[in-house]
Amino acid sequence: MDGAGRLDRSLRSPRPQADLKAAAIGAVLLLRERLGWKRRVVRRSIDRERPRKLIALLERLPKRAGIAATALLLLGSTALGIVRGGHVEEMSAAVSDARNAAANYVGFRITAVAINGRKQLTQDEVLASGGVNGRSSLLFLDAAVVRDKLKGNPWIADATVLKLYPGRLQIDIVERSPFALWQQDGRLSVIADDGAVLEPYLSRRFISLPLVVGKGAETHARDFLALLGQYPQVRSTTKAAIFVGERRWNLRLKDGLDVRLPENDVADALASLSRLDKEEHLFSRDIVAIDMRLPDRLTVQLSEDAAKAREELFKKQPKKKAGDA
Repeated sequence: MDGAGRLDRSLRSPRPQADLKAAAIGAVLLLRERLGWKRRVVRRSIDRERPRKLIALLERLPKRAGIAATALLLLGSTALGIVRGGHVEEMSAAVSDARNAAANYVGFRITAVAINGRKQLTQDEVLASGGVNGRSSLLFLDAAVVRDKLKGNPWIADATVLKLYPGRLQIDIVERSPFALWQQDGRLSVIADDGAVLEPYLSRRFISLPLVVGKGAETHARDFLALLGQYPQVRSTTKAAIFVGERRWNLRLKDGLDVRLPENDVADALASLSRLDKEEHLFSRDIVAIDMRLPDRLTVQLSEDAAKAREELFKKQPKKKAGDA
């Protein structure tokens, strides 16, 4: 009876301190085994004393300390698993969605969006660039972060984001303008006047833009095309401007004629080229290249047919006699 009664009392009245003590002893022994602690003769008394001090310390802890420690251990293990498993971004997104859902539920849902200044971008493209979607709430929307994300879009030079509680969002953007098409390594891109690549060339709405070709052409195009625009006789017949060796420009005309411009005094060369075409119809001649790189002369290269015709003409001319004046 007494034995049964003692067993009954032990089941009904558990002793947390005794359990905690047993768990601590087991943890210490396991830790010693995992870390490979070795007893030494000189430090035997010290090694025996350490577990006793740790157990005495654990016995003085509050009754629910074991539960709290277990909870912290589980949370730490979960966090470690998230970090090692590479799920930090997914976890952050889940937490963000949860708090946005709560804010939307209490009345901070974005119900109206006004976007000013867009010309090339659609409203959906602007919102996607800013990271704003149907789950976003105005309460937890960080205007500075949205602005930075918007400026990460190459089309957007600047942006302003205003939160108008409880549910209105206003975005003002300054778009870059498409300036030219740039070809490099077989890729064709739309660029702004500062050389920023706006997007790959896919839409024919940009087909009328001037074409520049070569490494470095995107950053030098603005100044050269502005200079070329001063000579409409040349500009109107130019198909592409080619940057050679990152030093000078060639012109490819619409009929295939190549014009090799000098590295320096480009304005004088363009002025001479424009005058020669007006006076001598230079661009209409049967030639394939014009070389203006030498400062004191202009060299033209005839087409193959024109060269043969010129050669035949010289052959048909009668040879002069020695006595002829």
